[in-house]
Amino acid sequence: MHVDDAAPARATAPGYRARGTLPVRVELVRQLKRRRTLVMGAVLGLLPFVLAVAFAIGGSPDERGDAGDRISLMDTATASGANFAATCLFVSAGFLLVIPVALFCGDTVASEAGWSSLRYLLAAPVPRARLLWSKLVVALGMSLAAIVLLPVVGLLVGTVVYGWGPLEIPTGGTLDAGTAAQRLVIVIAYVFVSQLVTAGLAFWLSTRTDAPLGAVGGAVGLTIVGNVLDAVTALGDWRDFLPAHWQFAWADAVQPRLEWGGMIQGAAVSITYAVVLFALAFRGFGRKDIVS
Repeated sequence: MHVDDAAPARATAPGYRARGTLPVRVELVRQLKRRRTLVMGAVLGLLPFVLAVAFAIGGSPDERGDAGDRISLMDTATASGANFAATCLFVSAGFLLVIPVALFCGDTVASEAGWSSLRYLLAAPVPRARLLWSKLVVALGMSLAAIVLLPVVGLLVGTVVYGWGPLEIPTGGTLDAGTAAQRLVIVIAYVFVSQLVTAGLAFWLSTRTDAPLGAVGGAVGLTIVGNVLDAVTALGDWRDFLPAHWQFAWADAVQPRLEWGGMIQGAAVSITYAVVLFALAFRGFGRKDIVS
């Protein structure tokens, strides 16, 4: 079934406005009510509590004396609430945060096709570009909310358990609480930008398949492949073109002197890939026969 978006333009009902169809607020309410949104929010909200319990049972690496030669944020996780929030991001940015981004962006269009409601939405009539735009804005907004939720809860839990204080840098030095809060905002913003590649992959796959799990799993799988390739040192400078190579560039923001170089390069790579993938999604969906 091919739904012609030009038909409403030739014979529109009184008061019809393409820009008024499928408002973002309506799509947002629909997505917030879904069970997978509630489950993902609960998982991310509970993770800081799980980490706090783990540290309470086993102690921090510094207390156990088994931190090893490699210094990381884990070594100072229990120093303050700010350190604990940064640690929550450190342990989750590589994989855990990929899942909600892939879920929210990969499930959005494919789920409509799976429910056989996509053709009815387009026949409402909702223009294809409008439908994709509304769903993309909501998916990215929910992805950002998921990324923000984890460190915010981590900061609250860490402050209650370990106290409010400066952010202790593992390599030496501290950042006062106000500066640490500003740096955490920069870290969250960069983590979101770095996840745009996964969002683009998931959204593009969501427009190509009727199986939501295929879109979500495909995006997660390709992200894992990128991480594996980045570990292949034989690729040399070619790894600079991999988004995974820059996923922890935000660590430069939790240093005594803020360094922008790595984050700028990583953001440029991520945004470039994301723009191409989003463009492919809109182009392909605009020409696709809708049969679901």
